[in-house]
Amino acid sequence: MAKSVSTAASSLVQNLRRYIKKPWQITGPCAHPEYLEAVPKATEYRLRCPATIDEEAIVPSSDPETVYNIVYHGRDQRRNSPPIRRYVLKKDNVVQMMNEKKSFDVSDFPKVYLTTTVEEDLDTRGGGYEK
Repeated sequence: MAKSVSTAASSLVQNLRRYIKKPWQITGPCAHPEYLEAVPKATEYRLRCPATIDEEAIVPSSDPETVYNIVYHGRDQRRNSPPIRRYVLKKDNVVQMMNEKKSFDVSDFPKVYLTTTVEEDLDTRGGGYEK
């Protein structure tokens, strides 16, 4: 008895689903019969795992110059530069350097890249600083 009631209720719900639609399925692009939902089903989303291998990789190994080499250090360009020289300065060295050069010249400093003067416009919104 309970089984027939549950099957009758489920068939009634399925019949109602056929006639009662969600509001966005009545009008608009979703109502068109050729409309496909943007979110795929779980069975359609990923047919195979990304880690599964379809084919074995063909790695050349006959000629020595075509042997596949995955060693990183041979391709690393940062290691080709000479080592950076680091100096440990002691107080005596610093005092000696200060005694050698007491005054600075304009040519000791890099050139200023800003050669034009900045013009202030006091008529702009806000008018600059206010007292």
